[in-house]
Amino acid sequence: MYIIAGLGNPGKQYENTRHNAGFMALDALADQLGVSVEERKHKALCGRGMIGGEKVLLVKPQTFMNLSGESIRAAADFYKVAPEHIMVIYDDISLNPGQLRIRKKGSAGGHNGIKSIIACLGTQEFPRIKVGVGAKPDRMDLADYVLGHFSQIEERIMEDAAKEAGQAAQAVILDGMEAAMNRYNAKKAQE
Repeated sequence: MYIIAGLGNPGKQYENTRHNAGFMALDALADQLGVSVEERKHKALCGRGMIGGEKVLLVKPQTFMNLSGESIRAAADFYKVAPEHIMVIYDDISLNPGQLRIRKKGSAGGHNGIKSIIACLGTQEFPRIKVGVGAKPDRMDLADYVLGHFSQIEERIMEDAAKEAGQAAQAVILDGMEAAMNRYNAKKAQE
């Protein structure tokens, strides 16, 4: 079994913000799998599905970004899922809008949601799919930037990126991490 978690902040005011790229990708994956992510459990909205012959639990933590780890840890403990089977999809300001980067493990890189997950799981050894949202402008506060909404052009790019991130999550399970990394990490996003 895999847990696939998309990170974001709950609430209408955060929809289509950069920090909710993980929610957008998880919604796209749920659409691709024909799964509803509406069950309230583990401080999250959850949905169950299958990728290949593998059971998956789709998770959208409702704890707000900085406490994402609480939700993911609760789900992992309940289903007894090891960290290497917990895939996290989230926004990354070091990648161009729409660019994907799959990693087997790694540090938080300044991302508070990932910091929370590392703290709650006690390890950095979990796969992740980063969805690029672009670098913040020089004189702008980081929190204002990641909580800001996409432009219309960015919104179209991010819709495509969300779908692709959903496909990438499936590829990790169906084809393996190396094959998925080779396919999706090589692609360059639109500038």
